[in-house]
Amino acid sequence: MTTIRDISEFMERTAPLALAESWDNVGLLLGDPNRTVSRIITCLTVTPETVEEAVREEAELIIPHHPCPFQGVKQITTASPLGRILLQLLEAKVAVYSAHTAFDSASEGINQRIAEGIGLSMIQPLIPQVDLPEGAPVVGVGRVGMLTHSTPFGDFAQAVKGFFGVDVMQIAGASDSPVLTVAVACGAAGELIDAAKRESCDAMILGETKMHTCLDAIADGLCLCLPGHFASERFAMDELADVLSREFPELFIWASQEEDDPLEWL
Repeated sequence: MTTIRDISEFMERTAPLALAESWDNVGLLLGDPNRTVSRIITCLTVTPETVEEAVREEAELIIPHHPCPFQGVKQITTASPLGRILLQLLEAKVAVYSAHTAFDSASEGINQRIAEGIGLSMIQPLIPQVDLPEGAPVVGVGRVGMLTHSTPFGDFAQAVKGFFGVDVMQIAGASDSPVLTVAVACGAAGELIDAAKRESCDAMILGETKMHTCLDAIADGLCLCLPGHFASERFAMDELADVLSREFPELFIWASQEEDDPLEWL
């Protein structure tokens, strides 16, 4: 019988928790590691909709990208959305495992998947992890790589839209700017723009950032593609469900069918 511990150990091999940022909350966050599991759901975020789906479909484990809980909790009551979610999970005995920034940075994690998906070569971490064991995969925060040839930013942005499958995407920069070196950082990754500049990147893909960060990037000649926080990460949770299904064919594993981007264009 497969246990939650078995799934946790596989996730740690896939996305070693040592890769997580110091401020993050990762690993098995809720539940009994010795409990057997037969049904698992992946999603980007634990929300009332994803919890309802997990409970309705009798999942024993939910694997969200974003941790739940993320920060310390002093009270678990129905007075707050988080309290209601945690109570519902506890009552249904649904465990929670999140790899979050460890999965962002892993050798086959989200940023690597984006970099490969948009056709970059010579892919390296944007900020490499130091003190890696000999022979270990080169890992770290973000990714940087090269296109096969210089491409106008407008054409590059269209290709990025196609990869993420979005109808609209925010961009910052002139459409005729040549793009060859590209940085990648999923989610809210504005703090990594300086690292992209140090690598002399022409463009950067990130989920979202602040307007003034965009202005500074443009002033320094760095074009930005911002498909949205949801789009920049959710695709990888679909792929994670497929990976887990191949590793544990005896289990029923699926990506949430109820989850959707909370932000819409009006």
